[in-house]
Amino acid sequence: MDSATLAQALAAAKEAAAAAGEVIRHYWQQGVAVELKEDATPVTIADREAEQAIRKILQAALPQASIYGEEYGLDGERGGLMWLVDPLDGTKSFVRRTPFFSTQIALMEGDELILGVSSAPIYGEVMWASAGGGAWMDGARVQVAGTSAMAQASVSTGNVKTLTTDARWDALGALIRDSNRIRGYGDFCHYHLLARGGLDLVIESDVNILDIAALAVIVREAGGVFTELDGAPLTLDTRSVLAGTPAIHAQALQRLRL
Repeated sequence: MDSATLAQALAAAKEAAAAAGEVIRHYWQQGVAVELKEDATPVTIADREAEQAIRKILQAALPQASIYGEEYGLDGERGGLMWLVDPLDGTKSFVRRTPFFSTQIALMEGDELILGVSSAPIYGEVMWASAGGGAWMDGARVQVAGTSAMAQASVSTGNVKTLTTDARWDALGALIRDSNRIRGYGDFCHYHLLARGGLDLVIESDVNILDIAALAVIVREAGGVFTELDGAPLTLDTRSVLAGTPAIHAQALQRLRL
């Protein structure tokens, strides 16, 4: 994609995230009924209306791209240009009245993630990045920390249910013991912290690509490394994350390899 089209796509993604934020703030104030999907995860009218608002803007701005969304599935074909959209990532937090939820919008060209916008309308942070353009939060460029030793590293875990039954669980315990401190910020929050230098490593084992695609672009453009737990590149089937500063990611990967 040429730079002008990429800039146009980024502007559309930011506009779409802002439109979703308006929907989300409305229902945050008003309250919503909660339904359960077939996989027993919650969904609300806020999720659905936010995705509708996003799709309308993205389709108008880049009609040649398909859209793969959390609530309405795939519109178009896989491959080529494809938007990846989670209109309200963290619905469980939303319905429990905690502000750790966000709108996630990424653009994929072939197998490469080239653009990401992460907007947390109640928490009050917006981050974005595009390939080669750096990572930004509210207009200021951000960068990962220079932490290089595990003894100085701040580590955050998110969803780790599957990892608890994995042979790597003991290795994770040893890594935590050797780190400076352990937190569990979860959702968008620990990736934002990583990208702006507040954390050094994020570990998750139960994710969906729609949850983390935009965040991967942001962390990478901030100078970090973002892979699956085994170091593999992200795909549409990704289910785990190891993200960190270059040095800490490399050390964690070595420890967690089966």
